[in-house]
Amino acid sequence: MTYRFRLEIDISLITQIKISIFAPYFTDMQKALIYFALGTAVSFLINYFFLSSDNIGLEFYYAIAFGAAWGIAYYLDTPDFTLPKKLGLSFVVMAILVLIGTLIFKLELAIPSILKFSMVFVAYYVIASFRATKSLRK
Repeated sequence: MTYRFRLEIDISLITQIKISIFAPYFTDMQKALIYFALGTAVSFLINYFFLSSDNIGLEFYYAIAFGAAWGIAYYLDTPDFTLPKKLGLSFVVMAILVLIGTLIFKLELAIPSILKFSMVFVAYYVIASFRATKSLRK
C-alpha cells in the first residue's frame, strides 16, 4: 500500500509554496540528481571504509563517476531518448570524465573512471532488460 502526501500552502494570489514530501512528486531531473548523489556517497563510503586507498581525492573522483553513471542511466531511461542518443550522451559523459580526470590527475588514473561508468551504465540497462517494461522507472 502506498501513501502519498502533498502539502500546499497558499500565501497569496501570486505566491504559492508547494512542498513535496515523497519521491513521486519529484521531477525526473531531481530523481536523477538523487541517484547521482546516492551513488556517489555509497561508492565513496564503500571504497573509503572497505578498501585501502592512499588518495582520497582519486576515490572521490571514481565515486563521482559511479554516481554519474546511475544518474545518467536513470535520466535516459525513457522512451523519449533513442538508443543512439543514449549511447551518444553516455560517450559524451565519459569524455568529460576523462578530460576532468586528466586535468586533475594523470590519464592513467582517469581511465578507470570510464570503466566504472560504463560497467554501471550497462548494468542498469541489463537489469532493466529483464523487466517486462524494459525500464527500471516503472
